[in-house]
Amino acid sequence: MLTSSRISPRQQLRCFDEPMNYLIPATDPRHSQRDEFPFSPIPAVNVASVPQRSPLRYPGGKTWLVPHIRAWFEKMGHPQHTLIEPFAGGAIVSLTAVMENLVHRTIMAELDPDVAAFWKAVLNHNDELKAKVQQFVPSREVIQDLTSAVPESVLGQGFRTLVLNRTRRGGILARGAALTRSGENGKGVASRWYPETIVNRLSAISRVASRIEFQERDGLELLETGLEAGGFGTVVFADPPYTAGGKRAGSRLYNSSSIDHRRLFSILAKSDVPFLMTYDKSSEILSLIEEYGFRAVQVLMKNTHHARIIELVITRDTVFA
Repeated sequence: MLTSSRISPRQQLRCFDEPMNYLIPATDPRHSQRDEFPFSPIPAVNVASVPQRSPLRYPGGKTWLVPHIRAWFEKMGHPQHTLIEPFAGGAIVSLTAVMENLVHRTIMAELDPDVAAFWKAVLNHNDELKAKVQQFVPSREVIQDLTSAVPESVLGQGFRTLVLNRTRRGGILARGAALTRSGENGKGVASRWYPETIVNRLSAISRVASRIEFQERDGLELLETGLEAGGFGTVVFADPPYTAGGKRAGSRLYNSSSIDHRRLFSILAKSDVPFLMTYDKSSEILSLIEEYGFRAVQVLMKNTHHARIIELVITRDTVFA
């Protein structure tokens, strides 16, 4: 059983490198006793103290989840052999698990061709990608030219993905997303372009690249085949696009957001493989958790508009109690 130290209700976690959320601790008195699931006992920690592994500022990124991931592996007994991440996105969980030796290797998938090109460039053309980052000087005109041009290679497409992710508002890659206007300290589109930081993260990934397998494919198909082939020591982390219950967040943020949520629950239920899954709180997901007998804890978040939202951390068995 996991325990937590006492923390003031005023303590909160702010995420400086992700556009989405920051945590409010489970001891906050605003939490209702009538909530369907308990709140996570893991205290909020400053995300700035958690290593930022991913070069992407991914909408809905899961850096805030890293303490839960570490506790999950600790309860299972790490290192595990293989982590499957079917909806890679910014891949913070896969990167953390490999770099902190929580798993021997990870298999991650992404259906969006632009995000897929980025990860292919990172894993197969790391030095060339770093050179492009070091040489690039962002301006609205240069970025518009980059956006309108047809990439000639996976490297070029992956680099364009990185540039748009670091220069668009909130890191959003979906079609029609706007470039950052004023940005940090009035630096505009260049306010989140940190060449040295990005290169350092790319270099760190290159050192563990042999332990990362990337597949451009549907995440549910990867799960179905991967769980059939996987054996002892295989675990799953799933962070699907948030479109359950008719919510539009996933479709606004990502080019590839359509997913059969029931199918995802069914695939996991048919396997004995340990999993950790994240969702926002909706009636559809609450019903699926109850139907399949899974366990969940709640984490109270704030979004970019300072509205309070709840994310669910879902597991097969009780982990965070």
